Amino acid sequence: MRTTVAEAVGAALVGCGVDTVFGVVGSGNFAVTNAMVAAGARFVAARHEGGAATMADAYARMSGGPAALTVHQGCGLTNAMTGITEAAKSRTPLVVLAAEASSPTSNFAVDQSALAAAVGAVPMRVTSAGDALDQVAAAVGTAVHGRRTVVLNLPLAVQVDDLPAPAGALPVPVPEPPALHPEQVERLAAALRQARRPVFVAGRGARGPGCREALTALAERCGALLATSAVARGLFAGDPWSLDVSGGFASPLAAELISGADLVVGWGCALNTWTTRHGRLLAADAVVVQVDDDPAALGVHRDLTLGVAGDVRTTAAAVAGALGEVPAPGYRTPEVRADIARRVRWRDVPFAAAGGPDRIDPRTLTIALDDLLPAERVVAVDSGNFMGYPSMFLGVPDEFGFCFTQAFQSVGLGLASAIGAALARPGRLPVAALGDGGALMGAAELETVVRLGLPMVVVVYNDAAYGAEVHHFGPEGAPLDTVRFPDTDLAALARGIGFEALTVRRPEDLAPVADWVAGPRTAPLLVDAKVAGDQPSWWLEDAFRGH
Repeated sequence: MRTTVAEAVGAALVGCGVDTVFGVVGSGNFAVTNAMVAAGARFVAARHEGGAATMADAYARMSGGPAALTVHQGCGLTNAMTGITEAAKSRTPLVVLAAEASSPTSNFAVDQSALAAAVGAVPMRVTSAGDALDQVAAAVGTAVHGRRTVVLNLPLAVQVDDLPAPAGALPVPVPEPPALHPEQVERLAAALRQARRPVFVAGRGARGPGCREALTALAERCGALLATSAVARGLFAGDPWSLDVSGGFASPLAAELISGADLVVGWGCALNTWTTRHGRLLAADAVVVQVDDDPAALGVHRDLTLGVAGDVRTTAAAVAGALGEVPAPGYRTPEVRADIARRVRWRDVPFAAAGGPDRIDPRTLTIALDDLLPAERVVAVDSGNFMGYPSMFLGVPDEFGFCFTQAFQSVGLGLASAIGAALARPGRLPVAALGDGGALMGAAELETVVRLGLPMVVVVYNDAAYGAEVHHFGPEGAPLDTVRFPDTDLAALARGIGFEALTVRRPEDLAPVADWVAGPRTAPLLVDAKVAGDQPSWWLEDAFRGH
């Protein structure tokens, strides 16, 4: 039996383990997308390629497996580039299946490989019927085992060629894992034996199977406190020694304890400017260690005392085996445990509410929502001045409860992130936290939420402005007309698409949220929260330092 290259490529992707594909279908990717569906993949249609790319990124992050994005040649790919950039910077295992114009005179012709390379994705191309299946297997292998975003170009002229239909699953290349160096394991074990105030900071590389158990067991042995980077938030949820997030989002107590550490170990964590507050969060004389399965990642963001090449789970287990007796309890004293229980959460930090009769303080809003919404949730957060409030005042159950697409710091990805996360974690309540700017940028995907029947809560922190710029430039006396806007009735917009919706100006306005939670949730809910915008969020100054 023979088939076209487009049909074979679609079937082969599914045979390699890609079971979910997001996209917008045009003439160039029609056949290959239908072939994936015919082979058993789920296709999720977005309203814009930018939304589709971010949905695929979020799905891969929250499911723990690869995802695919399918786009039309030329403009379909360029529409998706911001989401692809975010995925590439985040090392998301994603295959972008991009139709490609074969003629340089086509209106759709652009240098798609150059576009992919420019944003950090890996460009590949199916050049003939003879190499089509090998290219698919290589693309999936690179995405999954290299944790890379791959743009697999599929030229129109090649799509219609014939080749034998693939039979069953294709073998996907699996690279050899890095071998642990015993001397590095022993040096880390020695550092842990000598430390009196150790802190572990776990990142994206610690979200894999068995990593939490290996790290908590080692931390208990050496008396280390536990923290995460923002993208791994929730990894240590429920542990009495967890400080939650390290870096710009850290609570005052978390920052104090991390700053007091004499040893900081980043486990699958880049220890970048976000996670270390541009290095100021770590003591000048602290021993700093980074563990990563990519040797090229060691020491990229800061000087290290020791770099260890190895995956998190295996390395932690090896260090535990080499540790021996630890002479002191480390940071795990009764006083520290009591402090963590009383005041490590941001919601336990006292504050004077801002706002007034027509504007609700974003902290008051988020604490109330944290109490009203079910604990089994997956939270996706857009970018903006507001983002610290949902990121740190909404609790999450584990590392698959927080979807943080902020490697590129683009506004407008939050709603699509929530859709992808919701599909990856269907047993949880999806919560999208957006600013008004990001909500309007991504508004096309409100229809996608309704069409897919997702029981989602969309919370819009609506200050009628790009608040980050207001608070960054306003104190200098700069004119702000370019970043302030008339108030928008986002609740009315959402109702027109099929949401239930309410406008919130005071805490009592949130009462309908409890009714929605208790009800059948047959329609998603949008909360248009008119938030006080008269002060910057605490993390904003640090964020602007890195621009």
